[in-house]
Amino acid sequence: MRFLQILFFLLCTLPVFGQEVIDTIATPRGTMIVYADRTWIYLEDLNFTGIMNPRIHSIVHEDPNLSYVQPWDNEVCYTSQLHNDLSKLKDTIWLCMADDVHGGFVMPFDGMVTSQYGYRSGRPHNGTDIDLNTGDTVRAAWAGKVRYAKYNENGFGNLVVIRHYNGLETFYAHLSKHLVAPNQEVKAGDPIGLGGNTGHSYGSHLHFEVRFYDAPMDPAQIIDFKEKKIKDENLMVYAGLFRPGLKASNTNTDISTSTEPAHTASSTAAGARKYYKIRSGDTLSAIAQKNKTTVSKLCQLNGIKPNTVLQVGRNLRVR
Repeated sequence: MRFLQILFFLLCTLPVFGQEVIDTIATPRGTMIVYADRTWIYLEDLNFTGIMNPRIHSIVHEDPNLSYVQPWDNEVCYTSQLHNDLSKLKDTIWLCMADDVHGGFVMPFDGMVTSQYGYRSGRPHNGTDIDLNTGDTVRAAWAGKVRYAKYNENGFGNLVVIRHYNGLETFYAHLSKHLVAPNQEVKAGDPIGLGGNTGHSYGSHLHFEVRFYDAPMDPAQIIDFKEKKIKDENLMVYAGLFRPGLKASNTNTDISTSTEPAHTASSTAAGARKYYKIRSGDTLSAIAQKNKTTVSKLCQLNGIKPNTVLQVGRNLRVR
């Protein structure tokens, strides 16, 4: 108690980040600092630089030809858009995907892959889409610390970003609910959110990204989605893992990650889910009649309203 009293006095005489400290609270996780505007932060997070893997950061930051940065920011999903140039990555960097200290890998969700990393309709798709139902539990792929957990206005919807000890960051988009908060430590497999259909999404699914210093890479290069495990405990990061000419400054062209349908009839198991491709002149009532269902059911399955404008070429889930 004496320690907290001294700490409270010091913090009040030297306001942190220009804000007035009104209280300190001892919690099982650590000392919580409470500001006058009712925001708070844990004491151990005050001077946190965001560096989770000093070895990797020393390689990419201290090299004058790279000088990559990756600040810790709870307010933006991309932290170094205008700085990191992945075309300058000439050497191979070793990343350890599993170790005895931080554990291994856990699938974010055990579902069918419905859209892969690459290009969709001529636009980059920076992650892998995994089929799920709204409310399904989404889990952290590796141990790390939550950097971002809020609603993203630019397409991701409810988004969680975790920075990992292995040097990567993972994005979990379109969630219906957050189960974690910024600066929270998580272990591989910890629940971080509930699946949903928020943001620029067309049908409930998880948009999952793997990034290295803000640059997206194909998750399938690391994860065997059929076997539900990582392909190798050692990941060799080199320029070829990224799209040619990719820079962190242009990765945000894919912020609206899922404006294309997340599911297609060919990727859906027979007798399970069924999708209808919207044609010119279609209405919800006509589609419902053709597929022996109701407008109410269509709205429920797709997270839309009866007056939603249907876009020609999109897939609508009908079962």
